[in-house]
Amino acid sequence: MDSTSRSSAHVPHPDTVAVHAGRADFAALGVHAAPIDLSSTNPLPDIEHGGDSYEAMATGRHPLAEGGNVYARLWNPTVARFEEALAELERAEASVAFGSGMAAMTAAILAHTTAIGKRHVVAVRPLYGGTDHLLDSRLLGVETTFCGQDEVHKHLRDDTGLIVLETPANPTLDLVDIAAVVAQAADVPVLVDNTFATPLLQNPIDLGARMSLHSATKYIGGHGDVIAGVIACAEPTAEALRRVRAITGAVLHPLGAYLLHRGLATLPVRLRAQQENARRIAEWLEPHDAVAEVFYPGSHDERGLVGRQMRGPGAMLAVRLHGGYAAASAFIDGVELFTHAVSLGGVDSLVQLPAALTHRPVAPEARPAADIVRLSIGLEDADDLIADLARALTAATAAAAPVPVSAAG
Repeated sequence: MDSTSRSSAHVPHPDTVAVHAGRADFAALGVHAAPIDLSSTNPLPDIEHGGDSYEAMATGRHPLAEGGNVYARLWNPTVARFEEALAELERAEASVAFGSGMAAMTAAILAHTTAIGKRHVVAVRPLYGGTDHLLDSRLLGVETTFCGQDEVHKHLRDDTGLIVLETPANPTLDLVDIAAVVAQAADVPVLVDNTFATPLLQNPIDLGARMSLHSATKYIGGHGDVIAGVIACAEPTAEALRRVRAITGAVLHPLGAYLLHRGLATLPVRLRAQQENARRIAEWLEPHDAVAEVFYPGSHDERGLVGRQMRGPGAMLAVRLHGGYAAASAFIDGVELFTHAVSLGGVDSLVQLPAALTHRPVAPEARPAADIVRLSIGLEDADDLIADLARALTAATAAAAPVPVSAAG
């Protein structure tokens, strides 16, 4: 094989893709950093061209060339570059970005249910609390059957339009075998919330899923300064999603797209360091007397999905503490380096009690226990994080200890 053949056959490593994807037009534009187009409206060359382009985008297609962008609710070049980059990382034909992860989830549900006359969804629990609440609320006019990953086929109906799952799942890091669910799904589209894994550790479309959804607010942005969602998929699915986005106005602001595109470049390095920190912290937590259980894919993977479906266990973990809610509350009050806050995947470490926050709207039977604390591991030194957790676990142990009789009376 000559050098030209070798070059054309070479597939770039995801680290390289993360840096270079979505930048093909930079040289022609004469720029090195991603340009931010903040235009809310765009000049039109003539009425007919503008109208044709408007119609194309309103139905989910791309704008016409040379003056066809029309209006930012329909198309923005800064957003489109991020979408191109994310699709390449997910090894998908396209991706569609939204103003939040929940806007992305809403669009996916609408496009595959009520928009095509189907009103039933099968959802594998556990799920992120916002997704669970949305599906359970019937706000979108759909009926949802919740089940375990091995029961999906039992609940399919003629009007089932979508199967929703999350893996690793929020907050207890349950792993779902994507290919096994796809095998049960027949021709029903499967959406995988891939937020915890990111495109670097897991590619659901390779396993037969129709859509891979990310709350891009998390690892993709990575710095706690942007709210966004994105779905990687094939182009026909992207058209359906863009149509919902155009009608509902669930657009991503171009400044947010710029931050996400910039975040992709450092995602591989960030995630590797965060994952290594999480591994060390999980190993330290496992034998601790104050800890009843550690939820971490690196040590609890009964189906053997890490290494087969996922390329690593990720940087999220959760712990169940001895002593119930009192211990969990004291633990959260006891941290100093960890910030008590919702969200995850940023450069700094976060801690929260899902039952009281992100999963509070979830039905009681599916809500995580009040003694489970979720940890998002950041880029701080692992020894410093462990020292912080040690102080907090001492506080948790004290809160969980029975009150001596002499002190009580």
